[in-house]
Amino acid sequence: MKYLRRALKYFLQICILFVLIIGALMLTGMVSKDVAVAFQKGWTSIGYIAAIFLVMSFAYPFFGYGKRRIRAAGEPAEHRQSILDAMDVRGYKLVSEKEGEYRFCLKSPVARLFRLFEDAVTITPVLGGFEAEGLIRDLARVVASIDHKINYNDN
Repeated sequence: MKYLRRALKYFLQICILFVLIIGALMLTGMVSKDVAVAFQKGWTSIGYIAAIFLVMSFAYPFFGYGKRRIRAAGEPAEHRQSILDAMDVRGYKLVSEKEGEYRFCLKSPVARLFRLFEDAVTITPVLGGFEAEGLIRDLARVVASIDHKINYNDN
């Protein structure tokens, strides 16, 4: 269900962006305001474009979200403050904590809006450390920050 929700959100985001760009081009006179003239096959072209956007939207959550491992020695509870500090530096706030699992969201409402409120990063204790799950483009920085805080700082 989460996958379908993400795909639909991305489809709407891409469609809105497309309408804004084409609308701006039409308002400035760079493109005809008549869809039949602006697109070679008129409204049929709009259908093709929407189909391509739909395929892209359903592919993005598959490639855009993932998991990364963070190595850590000792008990997970020992690293709680280091994780909280590292996530705070990255611009995240703790929104829930249960059974050693931490769920973070971005602090900035504007950043959250631009990510369609799909900005959550979940840190779960696993054997040998932690597992971070979230948007791939955020995980690299988050994992590096937590890893540095846990394994290389003198706490």
